[in-house]
Amino acid sequence: MKIILTKQCKALTGTLDAGLGYHIQKRKNGFFSKRNSNGFVPRDGHWRFIVACAELKQMRLYIAEIRVEQKELAQALYEAGHFVAAQNLRLGVYNARDVLNLKVTFGL
Repeated sequence: MKIILTKQCKALTGTLDAGLGYHIQKRKNGFFSKRNSNGFVPRDGHWRFIVACAELKQMRLYIAEIRVEQKELAQALYEAGHFVAAQNLRLGVYNARDVLNLKVTFGL
């Protein structure tokens, strides 16, 4: 997942919530989510991390937008046990609004 920061935020790296098993990593071409290589990752950690980033975007704090490929989002939903939602993905790339709409539509 690519994370696009607001103009006021120059960098955002590290863990949003230690219990999710994911963190934000800076690379040459931007900021991206990354699974923690060691430690416990809950089965719904990836999905909850995506939602946390989408909610930060909605609050307009540090994140201007997120871009999640359909394959990654489907995998996160499947791992979390949200099979119906994972099977109903139709877009190639999802943004924060799309993620929050999925959450409401499927009651996740």
